Amino acid sequence: MKAALMKPAAPIRRIHPIAGAIALLTVASFWLATVAAEIWGSAATVAAVKTAIPWGFLLLVPALAATGGSGMALAQGGQAREGQAGGARSGLAARKRRRMAIIAANGMLVLIPSALFLAARAGAGRFDTGFVLVQAIELVAGAVNLTLLCLNLRDGIRMARGRKT
Repeated sequence: MKAALMKPAAPIRRIHPIAGAIALLTVASFWLATVAAEIWGSAATVAAVKTAIPWGFLLLVPALAATGGSGMALAQGGQAREGQAGGARSGLAARKRRRMAIIAANGMLVLIPSALFLAARAGAGRFDTGFVLVQAIELVAGAVNLTLLCLNLRDGIRMARGRKT
């Protein structure tokens, strides 16, 4: 019975990397589309990208929630036991958990409000100093989240390798 409690169901082990990949690719697509539109696009292209990004939250937010929830279940379920690579209370799992807290705070406090502001401004054709300033902040915060998600992916791969040996 104890072994059954320690090992999460196989679907959670499948959901976690899929949801994480969807979140990572979605954040990357937001960031890259913004940069590409600014460098090579017209005002209409920038407006289209900035007004489309909030619709992408319909994919991103559930993917991040599934990633965080499944990651917590994996850590609590003994997939990353203490003393192994990425132990539940220290090591890789703890680092991933700390990064996810930063990713969530950055998203809720900076990225979502910025995206909504930029979508409204772009939709109205207002590409003024406020737009440029908020977009610069959004690009930096997005790069931080993208980096943290990549670090979590790297550590997740390390943890999975540790389970297989």
